[in-house]
Amino acid sequence: MNVASLATLFFALFQSTAPTQTSGRALPPEQAAYDVVHYDLSLRVDPATRSIEGVLAMRARALDELSEVVFDLDARLAVRSVRAAGADLEHSFDDGVLRVRHPQAPGDEFTVAVAYGGVPREAPNPPWDGGFTWAQTADGSPWIATSCQGEGADLWWPCKDQPSDEPESMDLRITVPNPLVVASNGRLLSVTPAEAGWTTHHWHVSTPINNYGVALNIAPYATLSEIYTSTAGDAFPIVFWVLPENLEQGRELFGEFALHLRFFEEIFGPYPFRADKYGVAETPHLGMEHQSIIAYGNMYRGNPWGPQRGFDFLHHHEASHEWWANLVTARNWNDYWIHESFGTYAQALYVEKLHGDAAYLEQMIHDARRILNVGAIAPREPYSTKEMFHHTRADAPDHDVYFKGSWVLHTLRWAVGDDAKFFRALRRMAYPDPALESTTDGSACRFETTDGILAIAEEHTGLELDGFFEVYLRQPKLPRLHRERRGDELLLEWELPVDVVFEVAVPVRVGTELRRIPMPGGRATVAVPRGVDVAIDPDQRLLLERETGPR
Repeated sequence: MNVASLATLFFALFQSTAPTQTSGRALPPEQAAYDVVHYDLSLRVDPATRSIEGVLAMRARALDELSEVVFDLDARLAVRSVRAAGADLEHSFDDGVLRVRHPQAPGDEFTVAVAYGGVPREAPNPPWDGGFTWAQTADGSPWIATSCQGEGADLWWPCKDQPSDEPESMDLRITVPNPLVVASNGRLLSVTPAEAGWTTHHWHVSTPINNYGVALNIAPYATLSEIYTSTAGDAFPIVFWVLPENLEQGRELFGEFALHLRFFEEIFGPYPFRADKYGVAETPHLGMEHQSIIAYGNMYRGNPWGPQRGFDFLHHHEASHEWWANLVTARNWNDYWIHESFGTYAQALYVEKLHGDAAYLEQMIHDARRILNVGAIAPREPYSTKEMFHHTRADAPDHDVYFKGSWVLHTLRWAVGDDAKFFRALRRMAYPDPALESTTDGSACRFETTDGILAIAEEHTGLELDGFFEVYLRQPKLPRLHRERRGDELLLEWELPVDVVFEVAVPVRVGTELRRIPMPGGRATVAVPRGVDVAIDPDQRLLLERETGPR
């Protein structure tokens, strides 16, 4: 779901095991009536019984008159009690919805604590089909990870499982048997003995965090670390939690982390979670963009599926999500292209940095072969994760949110025609106000929509892009470019699937000269001497339906 270069390979398997749970269901009025301020999760994880027991305390603020507080929690788990201010609260738990009788007036701040436990869902095919993964290291020690992007965090803890509401901060107090180590989000505040043979690891997340980005990684980890100085001047730790048997391979990969971070900082702005850390944990599943604790399970294979070598694609892609998913979060899953398209395109930009323009174009053409054009990658109506990825809708965009979205940015770069403007716009899409780049308190974190990205793109490129976004994002069909040569003239005209203004310039090679042909009104006439060879878009800078198939 978040690993672009493997999306095609795994989609058939993913669809065959699609779960009933999904993140981003229609927002119930009772949940719309409150805003989460803080989560405090205390959880005991028992590898021997593959069970969990804990308490989730949610502090929230009533936005409207509230009669019930509604949580989401997977029906496999049991609710032990619900309390507030030391008193038991009346509640019901049915079909994954916990309803708590706790009236509030607008503006009230309240805390509800849910004690719960049981055997959580075991992930059938993580991370695409999520839950807990109970694996073992080479010596038989427990190796545990959570993943729940598609199904939602309610698979393992009670929450308001909506992409549009993030707590301002979070605490995780995770108790595990010795000598296991817990690698989680935020920064580690303490490691203290619990009952005999058990230890509690207290992690604090100082910034907003999306629910699916909360993660546990538990194993007898060794750690690799260094202090990194951001482009903003802040120093913070980079830490890799690696299995002891993979320590040497881990050291080699660890050298890439700072290089990738520097690249993203130079393109998109400073690493957003400098107040906590940049963390990576080796996991028994492929990967996920868990905030400040990236899940890495690529088995140190680098980039075996793409045309370009020289870096680990999995780490690079997941690291991109610290900006595109964790700093900038789609308000609803219908705008999920914002996460994946920017991350996928950033990989092509990294290839360009390492190997030059020809390699960049090779990467883009390689990715173009995966474009499906089945559904809009930014549909206007709200979608759940299942509707975006599981083909529960005939027009689900699936992995077009990766590859087609990346091509939209590639084409936008050509349309802008000025790399300085284009990259300035990319940076402002991450940090709309340059002053936010110096903050570390989470105030730079925001929800975003396609229309918001459109407004930033227009502001910083000086282009009118409504038609561009309408054609490429709001519906699936690609534009066609009609061309006709008449004597000394070449006639060009855009044919569009929707009635909008679309004036993207066309690259035309006349003989050995590459020209940029403006298309006012979607048309152009180009003077071309007889007998001179002409090539339309020879380097494939445009996302359009081509004679050899859509790319």
